[in-house]
Amino acid sequence: MVDRLNYRIEVTGPVEGRFAEILTPAALDFLAKLDNTFAGRRRELLDARRTRREELQSGDKPLGFLPETRRVRDDESWHVAPTAPGLEDRRVEITGPTDRKMTVNALNSGAKVWLADFEDATSPTWHNVIDGQLNLFDAIRRNIDFTTEAGKRYTIGDDPATIVARPRGWHLVEKHIRIDGRPVSASLVDFGLYFFHNARQLLARGVGPYFYLPKLENHLEARLWNDVFLLAQRELGIPRGTIRATVLIETITAAFEMDEILYELREHAAGLNAGRWDYIFSLIKNFAAHGADFVLPDRAQVTMTVPFMRAYTELLVRTCHRRGAHAIGGMAAFIPSKDPAVNEIAVEKVRADKEREAGDGFDGSWVAHPGLVPICREVFDGVLGGWPNQLGKLREDVDVTAEDLLDVASAGGEVTEAGVRANINVALRYVDAWLRGTGAAAIHNLMEDAATAEIARCQVWQWIRNGTKLEDGTALTRELAVEFLHDELASVRAELGAGNRLDDAHEIFTETALGEKLPSFLTTGAYARYLTDAR
Repeated sequence: MVDRLNYRIEVTGPVEGRFAEILTPAALDFLAKLDNTFAGRRRELLDARRTRREELQSGDKPLGFLPETRRVRDDESWHVAPTAPGLEDRRVEITGPTDRKMTVNALNSGAKVWLADFEDATSPTWHNVIDGQLNLFDAIRRNIDFTTEAGKRYTIGDDPATIVARPRGWHLVEKHIRIDGRPVSASLVDFGLYFFHNARQLLARGVGPYFYLPKLENHLEARLWNDVFLLAQRELGIPRGTIRATVLIETITAAFEMDEILYELREHAAGLNAGRWDYIFSLIKNFAAHGADFVLPDRAQVTMTVPFMRAYTELLVRTCHRRGAHAIGGMAAFIPSKDPAVNEIAVEKVRADKEREAGDGFDGSWVAHPGLVPICREVFDGVLGGWPNQLGKLREDVDVTAEDLLDVASAGGEVTEAGVRANINVALRYVDAWLRGTGAAAIHNLMEDAATAEIARCQVWQWIRNGTKLEDGTALTRELAVEFLHDELASVRAELGAGNRLDDAHEIFTETALGEKLPSFLTTGAYARYLTDAR
């Protein structure tokens, strides 16, 4: 605990091993400066989120493009900052948590960019958060290696990927660091520690401090990030505009404010990314009470080619390129299998997905496993040729309306018993892994993260609420879902054996998928106990 003139900073998590190298008095003072300056605005914006969600759920204030910001959308004269060093070519980006093994593997993967993830791919134990900061600290200084159980040692090669760190969203706090007794914003902890320790070192290496910004719901939240960047650069004497940020458009409300988000961040903006599961989760969460027109089919059937998702991705490319920003495509989550037949089918799906993105004008795309880097690179190489990006492809043919973005019924498809059971099975497996400290979990040949838990269980909630009929005509009731849950829990328990957290996973699923309301799994009692116990 450190007392300052006007505030008290307290670290309640254990400062073990090399953690003191990250949790220095100067770094904590920097966090306190950020949080004391912006805590009030952050709370106001989160209150505004809740109000807007209630308005959308009730239908009192329909979702559309904002009339008050039409000037920003119509003005052709403004553009984002020039592309920063190390971000000119983003044709392949790999994502993953910041553990030591992933750090080395991602930087050596052949991808152009590594999304170093403190968010959905990281279970936010105190150890994971600070150990991840240490791993990035070491990697940036080329002082990191990893040795396998077989004794094989890996170090960073001569051409590592550019690091783009993703802090946690505005809605989360870091309970292990407190100022005057209140927990600090998790966003500012992840951003602040990384920026404080590494900004100058990155600049000395010819790149810069780059970030992915998750879960933004509107342009005012982007404005808050921009003000954070301005203060952070000023405090450390870093030139204004050094930071670059790519924003994930993974909420339905943000999809209506892409221009405005880029405008607020324009001197720091690098691009936008088209997510998937969080975007669909946001849509369900905001339109839960709007009936059958907003009910989606099985998760596997909601591909990026269904009309309302395609409208969103094409609008993203047009918006980005009109402003000189990169458009980055979504995740290929497949994990290469030992089964050649599984591999053949999955690889063709990945290739088709990347061909669609490259053909639509995206400048690059995400993969979750090093084994997919060559496929993604080959596809984008074929379209880009010798060019680093497709910023010149303006997509002036794209004309997307509010109705296009909200045309959920256009997805078609059906809800099947297999799809319901798959959602339950995957949600149980993922939450179990997450509670045991793994945020990126390999499940059924896919790399799943926290967005998986949200989409899987909220779909079940939506189907129950609407009495959705399965392919055989049977309505999905709560009682039938409970029956499926018992079956899947027994199956997963038999496979995982001892040492699991399935009882807590079961509690979380029951509370967030089978109840009257649709809370985030991050607000459950089991999650609260996890935060209390986790180290």
